[in-house]
Amino acid sequence: VQLQASGGGLVQSGGSLSLSCAASGNIFSINAMAWYRQAPGKQRELVATIPSHGVATFADSVKGRFAISRDNAKNTVYLSMNRLKPEDTTVYYCNADIRSFPNWGTTKNYWGQGTLVTVSS
Repeated sequence: VQLQASGGGLVQSGGSLSLSCAASGNIFSINAMAWYRQAPGKQRELVATIPSHGVATFADSVKGRFAISRDNAKNTVYLSMNRLKPEDTTVYYCNADIRSFPNWGTTKNYWGQGTLVTVSS
């Protein structure tokens, strides 16, 4: 199983950017999917998470600006980032709890490779 993130880049302050992360492999099911971010020298922080069914949750710092969604048919999670600020600049990582064949009874946690978002002031 692999998670492939894409969509990072450079944007001006106040602008928008969207990230996507696709899971691939012998997937049986995907539970929660999430986006984290980590600035140099800081701990990785949860940005947003979305369960397989239910309500998404967000870090206070991004509430009202970011949206998370998923396409279960495509095993993909998205992060829509609006009104971006320079302090949103960092590497973003996708994360997912996945059950895969042949050990479909076991849930494992997977990370994507990270994608850099840079917001210029």
